Amino acid sequence: MAEALTKLTYYLGYPFVRYALIVGILISLCSSLLGVTLVLKRYSYIGDGLSHVAFGAMAISAVFRFTNNMPLVLAVTIICAVLLLRSGQNAKITGDAAIGMISVASLALGYLLMNRFPASATANISADVCTTLFGSTSILTLSQEQVILCIVLSVIVLLTFVLFYQKIFSVTFDETFAKATGVRTDLYNLLIAVLIAVIIVLAMNLVGSLLISALVIFPAISAMRVHRSFLSVTIASAVISVICATIGMLISILSGTPIGSTIVLADLIAFALYTIIGKYARSH
Repeated sequence: MAEALTKLTYYLGYPFVRYALIVGILISLCSSLLGVTLVLKRYSYIGDGLSHVAFGAMAISAVFRFTNNMPLVLAVTIICAVLLLRSGQNAKITGDAAIGMISVASLALGYLLMNRFPASATANISADVCTTLFGSTSILTLSQEQVILCIVLSVIVLLTFVLFYQKIFSVTFDETFAKATGVRTDLYNLLIAVLIAVIIVLAMNLVGSLLISALVIFPAISAMRVHRSFLSVTIASAVISVICATIGMLISILSGTPIGSTIVLADLIAFALYTIIGKYARSH
């Protein structure tokens, strides 16, 4: 234990490690807040679909040798989030069908582009794809500009959620009633879609595109095992997500395991513990 603490103190002396922890905690916090809404509205799959869209956009930016791919990836993901929302309201194409079409097409296009136009002549395509899909230690190599952008976007997401909390709450639980009372439900559904698109792009560097759904869903469903009100579930989800992300990143730094997979494993353990606690509480 003493050796692990010494090693951890040594690593925390590096600014890029502290930056990674700050960004990781903010991303996990944002993901958990929107995750509750997505789970209750049965939009959980949209996170998976948008993560594949982001993968395709990253492949396009790699083909054109963009030094900073976040603006393009963010723009494409937000546009697709809006399209998915609109198509979900079309009786001819159901929401899950639209998400499946866009996500599979984006994933296929991304891999095709990375295979056909590698970033360099000696590029390891398998490694690049694996890194993008499952995450890596790339969060430890973020530039100061990227860190600042991640922090700014995370703060914007958090402030927007807090500012429009009541509207998001009403749209989440009873959209028909909210619309009847004058709430612009289409606008707030659009806001939710844009916010989750921003979170997906931010989380790409943390857990990879295939594991983002776990970051969004696990804390929410874990909190729902024990808590019942929307506010308590939201707060508990945020706490669970931040703790699991912090533990996962620290373990990853100390042991050299993949950051994304380690965080998801921590979330899975938290879900198991909350399931046990929930069953015990209901039985008593």
